[in-house]
Amino acid sequence: MTELVGSGGKRAGIASALGAAVLFGASTPLAKLLLGEVSPLVLAAALYLGSGVGLAAWIAMRARLPGREPEARIMRPDWVWIAAAIAAGGVAGPILLMQGLARTDASTASLLLNLEAVLTAAIAWTVFRENVDRRVFAGMAAIVAGGVLLSADAAPRTEGVVGALLIAAACLAWAIDNNLTRRVSGGDAATLACLKGLAAGTVNLGLAMTLAAPLPSPAGWIGAGLLGFCGYGVSLVLFIVALRNLGTARTGAYFSVGPFFGAALALLLLGDRPGATFWIAAALMALGVWLHLSENHEHAHEHDELTHSHEHAHDSHHQHSHDPAWDGREPHVHSHRHAQLTHSHPHYPDLHHRHTH
Repeated sequence: MTELVGSGGKRAGIASALGAAVLFGASTPLAKLLLGEVSPLVLAAALYLGSGVGLAAWIAMRARLPGREPEARIMRPDWVWIAAAIAAGGVAGPILLMQGLARTDASTASLLLNLEAVLTAAIAWTVFRENVDRRVFAGMAAIVAGGVLLSADAAPRTEGVVGALLIAAACLAWAIDNNLTRRVSGGDAATLACLKGLAAGTVNLGLAMTLAAPLPSPAGWIGAGLLGFCGYGVSLVLFIVALRNLGTARTGAYFSVGPFFGAALALLLLGDRPGATFWIAAALMALGVWLHLSENHEHAHEHDELTHSHEHAHDSHHQHSHDPAWDGREPHVHSHRHAQLTHSHPHYPDLHHRHTH
């Protein structure tokens, strides 16, 4: 039973991570089509606000659906992690990126943005002690190498090291955000993504208004908002679900294939034929994904006593009693306690397997 649950969680996590990558990657060339009307800073604000407002509307509608199980509540201790994640990824990240882009050409920026996946994995492996072996490391390296090839369509140029350092700092902020969000990934993913979208959108809009940047037309707001809802909002919800099932480093690796989908869509929109670089990058990313898909991590491990709340079914990790009023539906959400348990089965750095190695 445990093996089936573990493999199911892995499949759900991988599907969510790749879905997030597809949506985010495809949003990039579509966002470029909107740049003729608004500045990059205003567009970022519209995309993030579209994400936050769209998810807020979905959360309100979801609450009225008949017979729907309640979502996992955000626990009081989690708000510290959420606030820190929003400060890093929703506030510091966009500000640092915009300052860096003002001093760096697009090619250099594209190359440097690949640092996010590397820094995400580095923090996950060194600070939060997620397990990593040669296979996972090789897969991560192959995916990042493919991303570098896709973004290296021109020789990097920069006015100085300041712009590059600012973009690298933005990547570090998002890497910190990813790792902090993993700490609260058992909570409602839509609520977490909504908070991040509203925070980042407000910060970017405030910066744009400070700089007196021209605002888009109503049609521009609607178009960017819808794109932000799908490419940033829904994508982030899927990303958080993947964090819950796979851990930070593996989720970041799968998400890093997003530029491939963006490049593929751009080629379709422009009608160009992909060159050798595109296919080499595709092969590297496919190799990296395969290395991660074929991972088999199994050893005896111990679960400490833990009380938390998240959506779950009664698998071998969830053997607990219920209130007599429980109607027997699964999966369901409630606060539950895990007793100490030692066993062995294939597993990944998911919500219940955050032990050291």
